[in-house]
Amino acid sequence: MQIDVNVALTLVIAILVLLVGRLFIAHSKFLRTFSIPEPVIGGLIVAGLLTAARTLLDVRITFDMALQTPFQLAFFSTIGLAADARMLMVGGRKLVVFALVVTLFLVVQNVVGVAAALSLDLSPMLGLLAGSTTLSGGHGTGVAYGKLFGEVNNLQGAMEVAMASATFGLVMGGTLAGPVAHLLISRFKLKGRPDAPDTAVPGEIGPDERRPLSPESLLETVLLIMACVAAGGLLSALVKIPGITLPTFVWCLFTGIIIRNIIGFTRVYKVDSTTLELLGTVCLSLFLAMALMGLRLWELVSLAGPMVIILVLQTVAVVIYAVLVTFVVMGRTYDAAVLAAGHIGFALGATSTAIASMQAITSRHGHSPLAFLLVPITGAFLIDIANALLLQGFLTLPWFGF
Repeated sequence: MQIDVNVALTLVIAILVLLVGRLFIAHSKFLRTFSIPEPVIGGLIVAGLLTAARTLLDVRITFDMALQTPFQLAFFSTIGLAADARMLMVGGRKLVVFALVVTLFLVVQNVVGVAAALSLDLSPMLGLLAGSTTLSGGHGTGVAYGKLFGEVNNLQGAMEVAMASATFGLVMGGTLAGPVAHLLISRFKLKGRPDAPDTAVPGEIGPDERRPLSPESLLETVLLIMACVAAGGLLSALVKIPGITLPTFVWCLFTGIIIRNIIGFTRVYKVDSTTLELLGTVCLSLFLAMALMGLRLWELVSLAGPMVIILVLQTVAVVIYAVLVTFVVMGRTYDAAVLAAGHIGFALGATSTAIASMQAITSRHGHSPLAFLLVPITGAFLIDIANALLLQGFLTLPWFGF
């Protein structure tokens, strides 16, 4: 039996997902201690119920996700609108270092995937699909390369492997980032900023904080956000970079940075950072809730044993690299611990997952403005460019035949 859920009811369920996630976290010391985000808990519960209904009762429930992309674009617009020139200058050197650390891991990720595939007597293309293609690239990049490998190289099951690998990564990224950060914070006795940062960053609002809001600030901030969304959509359609496909949300982020700094330089308007932070957090929570409750967990069942081995190796590699390289290179500080968690989040899942995990961590241990500056820019912008270039480089190796 097929049940189609309309857009309004989908939004209602997404809100319930967040409330259920909050309820579980409120009654679970384990979830609070290891900073598991609310959307991850609630979303996986719904995804699990849908999988059970499909498997046991042959009931297929499909959500209308028409609002998912707008929430995503709006959230990344708020990140751009929060990044004024002062913040970018403060994080300039560390942004370069973090970007280099992240880019190096893309190479490690693909080497692990290809080497594991060859050792298990599988096509190296499967290793690449279970590498940065889907784990750092997400479902969108997985679709593109799964189709390419299936059509050009006649790789059987390429699309299924790509989607299952991306789903596996999204789940693991959302569940491991918090525990790793907790262990680092506890082991090195690190502490975040107890006071609110001077410039609010979307995503850092604590789960129990209430923010004042006025109709004027709401309308003005929504206007700025929607201007970024509209401009980002136009840029995505008009600007074509040979060999590189940038997602629309990257253009929204970039547009937000430009608008924020033009406003700041001319002083014609002052962005209400409190309202921006609040709306950014709401958009992130709803987007991630929809993304996780819509996961096709049954696709993970189709993963054969060797592919599970590769993905487990990738998960171990991410955690080890984040602890021994990302955390150490970024200074062994509280910010470095949050950055390590963010790296796990987007190296396995997505930037939105990383930020949700960081939000859960900082709401418990203290603010980390630097992490909320570096992770969105690196995870949503720089990593896409670096990943596209590195994948093209890997495809020139003799194993792939391109």
